[in-house]
Parts: sequence; structure tokens; C-alpha cells
Amino acid sequence: MDCLSPEVLGRMPLAESVLSIWRSLVNEEHLQPIWDQHRGRCYDKVICFPVIVQLISDALLRYGGSGRRSFEKGVEKGTLAASVTAAFTKLGRLPIAVSQAFLEESSAQLRKVFPPGAQWQGPKSLQHLRTVILDGKAIKNVAKRLKPLRGSSGGLLGGRALVAIDWTTEMVIAMHAHADGQANDVAFVKDLLPVVRRQISEPVIFVADRAFGDPVQTAHFTAREGDHFLVRYTKRTQFILDSTRPQQISENDKGETIIESWGWLGAPSNKLRRYVRHIELQRKNDEPIFLVTDLLDAEEYPVEDLLWLYRERWGIEQVFQKVTEVFGLSGLIGSTPQACIFQFAMCLLLYNIIQIVRGYISQAQDLEPDQISMEKLFEDIKDDLIAWNVLLKPHETVAYFQDVLLPAELRQRLTTLLAPCWTKRWFKSKPQVRKPQPPRKKARTHSSVQRLLHPPSQTTAKSEPPKN
Repeated sequence: MDCLSPEVLGRMPLAESVLSIWRSLVNEEHLQPIWDQHRGRCYDKVICFPVIVQLISDALLRYGGSGRRSFEKGVEKGTLAASVTAAFTKLGRLPIAVSQAFLEESSAQLRKVFPPGAQWQGPKSLQHLRTVILDGKAIKNVAKRLKPLRGSSGGLLGGRALVAIDWTTEMVIAMHAHADGQANDVAFVKDLLPVVRRQISEPVIFVADRAFGDPVQTAHFTAREGDHFLVRYTKRTQFILDSTRPQQISENDKGETIIESWGWLGAPSNKLRRYVRHIELQRKNDEPIFLVTDLLDAEEYPVEDLLWLYRERWGIEQVFQKVTEVFGLSGLIGSTPQACIFQFAMCLLLYNIIQIVRGYISQAQDLEPDQISMEKLFEDIKDDLIAWNVLLKPHETVAYFQDVLLPAELRQRLTTLLAPCWTKRWFKSKPQVRKPQPPRKKARTHSSVQRLLHPPSQTTAKSEPPKN
């Protein structure tokens, strides 16, 4: 490092910040236990798990999402002691459990260094609850490289995942994924919520769309004492009005009518039916919104606060959009569901890292985090990282980040690096006014890669004809 002056390094604070955060995650003490516990029947021979993590991160951050270029560079530098084909094969066989655990444990480490000044504050009535937003994501646009995929019509789905996001920090907590892109992610709730509760010990309010509004899922949401839910009501589930409790009718500041009712969610024969508060918002130029929640007290939990919180659910859709368009999920490196899900986990982790960087910058500039464009910031981060890798040799970078910083030390380092780091170019552009497009009906054209690679067995035996 003697060849570069502090002035030169000081011109790349974004690169140093991201590499400092990345160093706390990509080390043998962190990655090896994840692999050992969740690898199943897979094993390390030549290409170990930390190498795959580094190669995919290089592909997303430095080589425009090209896995082949990253693997070829790895062979050239000696970090990949195998062929490019072997690297693709290893990526395509990574167990989904490893991807899930990698995201969960890495995100838990990252949340320890998130700046408190960049955390969102909800309404006073809900501040004692930690808001967690749930939604599913199908991984689309799989390349048809594998022989069984060639000739298939339409798009291909490389798996599906149910993702949980901490609203306070806008960071991803964890995901539960499945190889079948056409699987119903509602079935993943019972597997994902214990992971969320391991990460968040305080009481949680789960916010989700109408797919999660049945008695089975609401029972999962309230399985831990103190947890609550706010979900959109689905008419597939019966709501029985409590005639002994009068409805409350009010108007919001837009002049829209709000009707609050109380009753039972589920039929009388349903063992999981529960008493809930039903909220109806009659919008002027759109369909009404129906919500159900177990926060029954209308005075303690005002209806305006609950409607505001549900509108915040749209933030998870924005996260998925950024992960796809900004962090490289639109171009998938592998063609198997395992490879696609691992890349999805990596993109979510990159989103978390950039969210931390944006948080420290917004805190230093006394701005709201969403005033800073994540896309513009990420482009400058990639430029800094490319410059860092051009100016420094790999062994110099390793020597510079030799010590793994503790969370308190990392917070101090990030504050020092990012406090003076600002340009007005990072301000988010004003939303463009676009003409509404007429709705177009489309037939479903996506197929699941998992179902094409491993078609379900079909029973060929015919039933016997009836006897006279």
C-alpha cells in the first residue's frame, strides 16, 4: 500500500465503505459455518463457497452481471482454481438452504451497523411494534441455455421466494425460496416467520397483501405472544359481522368514507376463525380497500394510522424493482433454480449494503433516505470499485482490509468515510408524468424451470371399466 498516497485512497470513499462492509461478511469465520450447516449432500472439492460468493459479487459489481467474465478473470488471477464450466456447475448446484442462510445471517450482521439517524418513525400508536412487510417474488427471464429448456415457449421462472423486509430500515431480513417458480408463496409463511422472529425479538406487526388474509396465515402471524397483523381482506374468506357492536363511519382528509366493523374472520366451522377489526376505505376513483387486523381498539389504534401503514406496504414492491433493475437480477447468470435463487439472495444483500451507505450519507446531510437516488449512488459506487481494483493489486486490497472490524468500529469508520461524501447529482429525480396506458389482456406465458428439468411423474395406469 506504500505505492498509493492517502490522498488517492481518499478519493474513493464509496469503494472503501462498501469493501469495509463486505469484508465483515466475506470471511471464513462467517461463511464456513453457513456452508457446513446447510450444504446437505454437497461438498467442497476445488471451488469452495467463499470463492463462489466472491465471484458472483464481482460479476454483479464489476463486470456488468457477466458470470463468464468474472469466472475467466478468476482463473486469470488464480482465485478460481478450476474451469469456467466447473464454476457454472457449482453455482447451479448450490443448495437453496445455503442461499437462505447466507442472506439471513449476513443481513443480521448488516443491521447492526445501520445508522440510527436514517431509521423511519411510524405513527405514535404503532411505535411499540416493529413493522415487517411480506411479499412474494418470482425470478423471471431465465436464459434457455440448458438442453431441456431449449424450444420451450414463453418466459421461464427460476424459482420463487417469500421475502420479509424491516420497514424501519427498509432492509431485507430473510427469505424462504422454492425451486418451483409457480409454487404458492403463501405456503412459505410458516417457514419464514420463525426466521424473522429469531432476528427481531420485539413485538412485530406483519403487513401483507390479500393473499395472506385467511385464518391459517393470521394464526401464523400471531403465533408469538405480542405479535399482530394488518392484511388486506380477501373475499375468499368469510367475514361474519358482529351485530352487537355498532359500526364506526368517518371520512379522511380526501373526503373518502371509512367504515370500521368488528366480527369473525372465517366460517363458524373453521377452528382457526378469530375476532377481527374490519376496515373499508371507499375510494372515489378506484376500487375500495378492505383490511383486517387483530388491533381491535379503535381509540388506541386510529384507523388513519392503520391505513397509512398499509400504504407503506408498497415499499417492498419498490425494493423488488430496484433489485431487478439496479442490482442485476434482470440478467441471470445461471439457468438452474438453485443458481437463480443464489443470485437473488446476492442482489438482496447488495441492496442492503447500498441501503446502509445511503443511510450514512442521508444522516450526515440531514436528508430523508428516499431523497437520494439509489440507482445514481450505486453507479458511482461501481465506478469507485472499478478504480480501486485498477489502482490496487488484489494482495494490496487483502492487506488493507486484513482486520475484520467490530460493528462499533465499522459504524465509526463508515461515519468518517461518508460524512463528507456528497454531490447534488444523487438527488432523486422528480417523478415523470406519464399518460396512462390502456389495459391489455395477456395470457400466462411463464413456465417453471424446475418443472421442465424435473417433470412430475404421471400415472399411466387406467381405471378398470365398471362391471355390469
